[in-house]
Amino acid sequence: QVQLVESGGGLVQAGGSLRLSCAASGFTFSIYTMGWFRQASGKEREFVAFISWSGGSTAYGDSVKGRFTISRDNTENMVYLQMSGLKPEDTAVYYCAANKRFSENGALYDHWGQGTQVTVSS
Repeated sequence: QVQLVESGGGLVQAGGSLRLSCAASGFTFSIYTMGWFRQASGKEREFVAFISWSGGSTAYGDSVKGRFTISRDNTENMVYLQMSGLKPEDTAVYYCAANKRFSENGALYDHWGQGTQVTVSS
């Protein structure tokens, strides 16, 4: 069955870095756009980044541009989110997701992971 498993979350001080990973299985990973979303407590889900099936196109939410980098490895069925310059407002549960379109709209994503908590202390 389809599985997306995130890892790499944790507690970090403001200004620090974390690298999130997402392991995919059960579907043809290499033809899917992969995205990262986040949801802070009491807030709506927010688009963070997506990367096209080939890795040739990426897009980022305004709040993370210049600080986060999304990448993928189609040989390993992995997608990554390198986060630097972390701020307390980046605190959230981070989810990876898969869909066949280039979209920031989470409603269009077919598959979701369970999420990994990122907490940034001030």
